[in-house]
Amino acid sequence: LCPNLTVLDCHYLASIFGTKAWNTLNNNDSTSILNNTDAGSVSSSLLDSLEKITSHLVNTTFDIKTEFIQLNRTTFTDTFNAEFNSSVVIKIPESYGDNKTITMIVFNSLDNVLPARNEANSSLNSINGRVVLVQSSGQIKNISFTFDILNDTLQKPECVFWNFSLFDGLGGWDGKGCELVLNINETETVTCNCNHLTSFSILMSPNSPKKLYLDIITYIGVGISMGSLVICLIIEGLIWRKIRKNETSYLRHVAIVNIAVSLLIANIWFIIGAAISDAEVKNPPACTAATFFIHFFYLALFFWMLASAMLLLYRTTNVFAGGLSKASMLAIGFFLGYGAPLIIATVTIAATAPDNGYIRENIICWLNWDKSKALLAFVIPALSIVVINLIILVVVLYKIIRRRVGTTAAQAEERHVLVVIAKSLAVLTPFFVAYLITESLITHVTLFLKKGFFILVFGTLLDGKVRRAQL
Repeated sequence: LCPNLTVLDCHYLASIFGTKAWNTLNNNDSTSILNNTDAGSVSSSLLDSLEKITSHLVNTTFDIKTEFIQLNRTTFTDTFNAEFNSSVVIKIPESYGDNKTITMIVFNSLDNVLPARNEANSSLNSINGRVVLVQSSGQIKNISFTFDILNDTLQKPECVFWNFSLFDGLGGWDGKGCELVLNINETETVTCNCNHLTSFSILMSPNSPKKLYLDIITYIGVGISMGSLVICLIIEGLIWRKIRKNETSYLRHVAIVNIAVSLLIANIWFIIGAAISDAEVKNPPACTAATFFIHFFYLALFFWMLASAMLLLYRTTNVFAGGLSKASMLAIGFFLGYGAPLIIATVTIAATAPDNGYIRENIICWLNWDKSKALLAFVIPALSIVVINLIILVVVLYKIIRRRVGTTAAQAEERHVLVVIAKSLAVLTPFFVAYLITESLITHVTLFLKKGFFILVFGTLLDGKVRRAQL
């Protein structure tokens, strides 16, 4: 260690050797991890030395600023709140005891020296905030950091501290004991809470920046979907009395109405969730509520598609009179359409919300994936229903083709209705497949929301019985 305080600028060896030299040294660290060799990390050792310096400082209050660092030592009793280098705000809400001395060093470019590797040894992240070293003379149970984001093209912030023990002593960034609290506008600041002291920063990953034309496409998709669904419901209301005569047609239109209602309400909650996500002041409880209803009504949409397919299968295979009554099939449809989604959505939020694993950590109002894999509670049921629908569709089409057309008008009408349902499933189901396998979130949203237009066209307008009823 250097004998005086000016040695604090020695961490800027990066300015002497260059960032490329530090990258080479950190790459050697990664090689040591992969090869299980015993090699010390130069950058981690440098940070460890800087932490040890704080324990040898004079016991007085002072504030030293240079071009590269700010060193502050302060004594406080109850709370602490200060801004450093116009890039980091540190808050301590309660000190739990007598006077404490806190020492802080804010480094302007230590992010060029330390590697961005985390517990998974990933090289995809970047250090996107100042590195802050905090030590105290007493125990501090809760400390808050607000970091200015250095690169606004990076997203998905993760609050981390430098764990010297990771990778057998080479060190790396660790998120234990730290949690993300706020991410203002996703491009300005990130606020973290931690329950211990050491060296902190934020990791963020590269993502495509938000583009205006993608937002426009999404809102156009929302508008088309909601307008189409309203028209669909109006048409269904106008012809409702005329479609009640045929049992299969009636049950099919019950499913169409509930599919339209589910998607319309899901679209409304999608807009609410987007507004909550884009707000400057985040509201996690409101985001949780929006996510629950989006999850529930999207699942209801899938399960009503399943109910429609099962009705099709039942009416195709039940060629004899009797069987389930209309009331029984309606009861099964409503239980399947709304009961199953309610159970899945409720169990998901009950299992993940207590550990803050329900919504995404960057306060996007949708199911979490990285922490709790809550998104599987949507993907698995939806994908299963898509597969079941495709199987039912193949079976029904095979039976319709082989079935001999009856000579009575009732038999011909029944066959016509079955063909209409089969055509609807054949057209609509692939859009769900595209939604589930597409990588782009914007494409997900656009395909899903435009489905309202296809429900109107293929579920209602192309039905000859509907057109005749309107005439």
